[in-house]
Amino acid sequence: MAIEDRIREIEEEIKKTPYNKATSHHVGKLKAKVSKLKEDALARSSSGTKGKGFHVKKSGDSTVVLLGFPSVGKSTILNQLTNAESKTGAYEFTTLDIVPGVMHYRGAKIQILDIPGIITGASKGKGRGREILSVARNADFILMVLDIFNPQHMKVILDELRNIGIRANELPPDVTVKQNKMGGINLINTVPLTNIDEKTIRSILNEYGIHSADVLIREDATIDRFVDSMDPSCIYVPMLVVINKIDLADEKYIEELKTKMPDAMFIAADKGINVDELKDEIFERLKLIRLYLKPQGKKADLEEPMIIRQGSTVGDVAAKLHRDFVRNFRHAKVWGSSVKFPGQKVGLEHVLKDKDILRLIIKK
Repeated sequence: MAIEDRIREIEEEIKKTPYNKATSHHVGKLKAKVSKLKEDALARSSSGTKGKGFHVKKSGDSTVVLLGFPSVGKSTILNQLTNAESKTGAYEFTTLDIVPGVMHYRGAKIQILDIPGIITGASKGKGRGREILSVARNADFILMVLDIFNPQHMKVILDELRNIGIRANELPPDVTVKQNKMGGINLINTVPLTNIDEKTIRSILNEYGIHSADVLIREDATIDRFVDSMDPSCIYVPMLVVINKIDLADEKYIEELKTKMPDAMFIAADKGINVDELKDEIFERLKLIRLYLKPQGKKADLEEPMIIRQGSTVGDVAAKLHRDFVRNFRHAKVWGSSVKFPGQKVGLEHVLKDKDILRLIIKK
């Protein structure tokens, strides 16, 4: 039996099984089986040579993927955000390959990828869906683009993403499983578990061939979250939902939709409405900050910032600049909001903030 057929068969059994305390361990075991099969299917599709794949070299400070159904305006958004000239048209499947562009914003170079529109069943291979969705797996950020009149496509796309292991806007489960040679299952939870019990946890672990382990759970995990913690193919990518073509809808309809989708951004790409706000949101969601370097005896270069992630330390920057800088590091001086006074001397562990000026002092 093909993997997809086995997955479908088990998913049907899960749907038919009434969920309660008595059946939770059985449901957990079935979900673990599905997770393992999907992981296997993903590995096979990644290593297979059938069909023409999409290959894009990541560049810039971050990579953003435009994901959505055909004809939702992804190409127009790309053209508004970058200097790319992606074909646009009021018909489906205008983009048949990946079109890259670069958004220059606040000193950052952010790669934007316009990929072909997906369709229902994409994760199962329809419309080259697996290849298309695999591009999203390698992105730093996903822009899910929806047509103003088809907001229901959001659930379809989220389901397709989940089927290939993408957990959009989720944090990794706070679950640690450390296998032992003997001793059985030792479960420690730092919060009360209301969604899963020890019997279900043992059933899931047994499905993965784990019979002795220390299990530490620091969240009120569900069965799905616990299964995800066992699946190395799951990745966690931040995402923003963008509702496009608002110029075609009346105000009442838009306001009603905003109450249903309060976290979405509403734009009209071809009219440039809220495009600047979208650029702001992308930059903020990517958690990028600007750092200005000050060479010894010279002024800081305030024209070309170094783009780093929020939470980066002086050590992270030193390692990025040159592999010897960390080994030969003496100290650093920082001007900006991360220090108490200008030119403060700091060490490798110091966390930098946006618009800081940094000077590294290296042993000669």
